[in-house]
Amino acid sequence: MSHSPMIEARPLPARKKRSMSWNSREGRSVIYQVVAIASVVALVWLLVRNTLRNMRERGIQSGYDFMGQPFGFDISEAMIPYDVASTYWTAFSIGMLNTLKVAMIGIVLATILGTLLGVGRFSPNFLLRKICYGYVEFFRNIPIYLQLLIWYIVFTEVLPSFENAWQVGHVYLSKGGFSFPWPIWQLGQTLALIGLLLGVAGSYVYARKAQKHFDLTGQQRPVLLVSLALIVGLAVLGWLAGGAPTGWNLPVKGAFQIEEGAAFSPEFLAVLIGLVLYTASFIAEIVRSGISSVSLGQHEAAASLGLGKRQAMRLVVLPQALRVIIPPLTSQYLNLTKNSSLAVAVGYPDLVSIANTTLNQTGRAIEALSIVMLVYLTLSLVTSALMNWFNASAAIQER
Repeated sequence: MSHSPMIEARPLPARKKRSMSWNSREGRSVIYQVVAIASVVALVWLLVRNTLRNMRERGIQSGYDFMGQPFGFDISEAMIPYDVASTYWTAFSIGMLNTLKVAMIGIVLATILGTLLGVGRFSPNFLLRKICYGYVEFFRNIPIYLQLLIWYIVFTEVLPSFENAWQVGHVYLSKGGFSFPWPIWQLGQTLALIGLLLGVAGSYVYARKAQKHFDLTGQQRPVLLVSLALIVGLAVLGWLAGGAPTGWNLPVKGAFQIEEGAAFSPEFLAVLIGLVLYTASFIAEIVRSGISSVSLGQHEAAASLGLGKRQAMRLVVLPQALRVIIPPLTSQYLNLTKNSSLAVAVGYPDLVSIANTTLNQTGRAIEALSIVMLVYLTLSLVTSALMNWFNASAAIQER
């Protein structure tokens, strides 16, 4: 009876102990880092101490106690109510909400327009390709500050006065801005909004499952129609559950301006359109480069499976291009948010505008600017975190 030779297990290599002495390379590296961090902290502490001491010697007040005082100035556009007793906390909140409104709407519109332009660069239609190319080269080579000023001049000088406003039904466009009907908010609208959000979440889950089913079986399920049915259906169900209110607040011409309804001011429209058109030109180039990064063999493989050009673009090319598109797209979202600070040039009451007025009233320059820096830093970090999560979820999983 033969016995197979025993294979001796090799002992695991001894774990190398970290040496923190000056003679070791790793120890010197740690010491250098500690010294560098301590030097930076000491430098910042010296700057803060000297600044506070100089401010005291010159009788300049410091601190954030002014935030609890009434701000006492008018804000032309506010998403939350305020009165003469409202504090600077309220003023900064209004400015932050106005900044968020421009940034969020701008990101959505710029993404849609930029994607269409980027995909349009690959259209077989010669005229459409050249229009998309001309748009990109035109808008991305004009400074954003100048574009905001041009759009502001258009809305305040070129458009007619409110007496002669361009009108389509109950929608008005004039120097006073863009006025449109708005529902009288009741329980039905609230439930409809909740249903809309649930529909968006449900359509996202369904789209992911449909994609997995397509990857496993090659059979494509209808995504667009089902998503629309979920979103619209749940919103309508919420509206019906809330009593199906039908009241609308309609804009009408008053003695001095268009009253009632909802409206976008000329300042807001100038900032929004300028940021969207400018940022969309960069997003279009990002989308174009992402699509170009997908090899020709992927297009040929999609065609061999019987997929049309639109299906190949949506199901094969764009999912692979997202790996290249998402990282620079994040930078454009951050740029759009930060470029919204230029709204002060056209009088839109964003966060920077509120901070400037606060600085002039209170003299608390460091405090006001630090709040602006903190808000923009927070918005940038949140945007980066969301885009990193999206990048991870859109990454192609290797088997």
